[in-house]
Amino acid sequence: MQLRQATARASLASTVLRVPGIYAADRLPLARLAAAVPALRADDDVVTNHIHADDLARASRLAILRARPQRTTNVVDTTDLKLGDYLDRVADWAGLTRPPRIARDDLVAAVGESRASFMRESRRIGQRRLLRELRLRLRWPTTDDFLRATAPPPKAGSTAR
Repeated sequence: MQLRQATARASLASTVLRVPGIYAADRLPLARLAAAVPALRADDDVVTNHIHADDLARASRLAILRARPQRTTNVVDTTDLKLGDYLDRVADWAGLTRPPRIARDDLVAAVGESRASFMRESRRIGQRRLLRELRLRLRWPTTDDFLRATAPPPKAGSTAR
């Protein structure tokens, strides 16, 4: 908000892109899953929002071309998942064990304060402005679309051909 106000006072246009979790084939939580870092149990879990890196790049370009000045645009796909469900889907795709689930009361002891603070945030972020104003057609409308279309990484110990 301060950036938008400052640029408006200076008669400059600004656009803020609000970006949550970015994913791509090389930006998935595979190390976290391999380390068996716990996720919250379903009744304590939080909603998470994501965008594929390619869709983010396209949104950035379209923001330069089409965004109205002094606006903030959420750059998210249409996935509506809790964090644990997202981790389960990535684990299933990669052939890894799903993360253990814990209660919110046990979160800090299990994952530390820094990661726990992220896992406490729950927001459903809409993409109406992204789709209508910027007119972005997402290549990956959901994380499931991406996972279905992408080959999982080779299993540890397997020989790539």
